Amino acid sequence: MNGLIALEHYYTRKPTSKLIVKKVNLVLKNGRLYRFETPSGVFSFGKIDKASRVLIENAVVEGKKLLDLGCGYGIIGIVLKGENPDLEVYMSDINERAVRYSKINARLNNVFLDIRKGAFFEPWKASVFDMISLNPPMSAGKRVVLRMIQESIKHLSNGGSLQVVAFHNKGGSYIKKAMRERFGNVKDICKTGGIRVYRSVRRDERA
Repeated sequence: MNGLIALEHYYTRKPTSKLIVKKVNLVLKNGRLYRFETPSGVFSFGKIDKASRVLIENAVVEGKKLLDLGCGYGIIGIVLKGENPDLEVYMSDINERAVRYSKINARLNNVFLDIRKGAFFEPWKASVFDMISLNPPMSAGKRVVLRMIQESIKHLSNGGSLQVVAFHNKGGSYIKKAMRERFGNVKDICKTGGIRVYRSVRRDERA
């Protein structure tokens, strides 16, 4: 029970904290501006977190269908859609407040996305994607993060990739190891300020 209370700040289905909303802006290196409303009770309230920005700026965008897993208030999926208009973007989060504000932020930035509520891959069932992006909920614990990695391979097309951002010395090392074990491959596609983006590719030998 104490563990659930500790996670209530954002990794919970129905936040009970008082709703406070702060507006933030993200300006990319190319000068494009994205605006977000960030609610309390959702990860990175009131700010653009460094890891998400690193993933956005270094993601290897491939294929036609992207899933932003554990999307929070929507920054990764929304910006990648804005920068890649032909990309089909899907987003989901366990937190109903995160889902609500992802929809608000999608409208705010004039992008169309499929946004659903649910833990892990509950909302997607048999869906398959060409790319899954993940800024994992480290506060939810190792078991939750590893489950996300383990289940992701079943929702990737052959040649599709899982791209995960993390602070390498704050849990990233075990994430990288788990990706290598599950996929048989993993590469660092970015290293900056202690943050790394890891990329694993599903390779189906039968295809």
